[in-house]
Amino acid sequence: MKSTVRTAAYVYVILSAVVVAFQVALALGAPWGAYAMGGSFPGQLPANVRVASLAQAALIAFTALVVMSRAGVALPRLARASRWLAWVVVSLLSLSLVGNLLSPSGGERMLWVPVLILMLIASILVARRRASIE
Repeated sequence: MKSTVRTAAYVYVILSAVVVAFQVALALGAPWGAYAMGGSFPGQLPANVRVASLAQAALIAFTALVVMSRAGVALPRLARASRWLAWVVVSLLSLSLVGNLLSPSGGERMLWVPVLILMLIASILVARRRASIE
């Protein structure tokens, strides 16, 4: 079980890195707005919306730290809080998945729904980590 949890955590971190890179690219002006925020801003995002991309990138990076801590891979000082924070991550991913499933942007659904499903599965595996392997 321990190797499954660690593998799930690494999968989560790799996918998170992809999402963070995408959000940072949007914030820097990449013309991928059709694949984010419901496709409301095709092309480059407006300047005020780019800030939201940076905030999303920071939040996703933080969730990756929580998952790594909960898996026992990094940040042992966060371990106690990661017990409940991991379930916050699962909740956020669940909401994000629903939002992307309902997105009017077909490109956004096609791109992010599979990524979010994998991230959600990985986060659940890590969040369910039993005390016996901690």
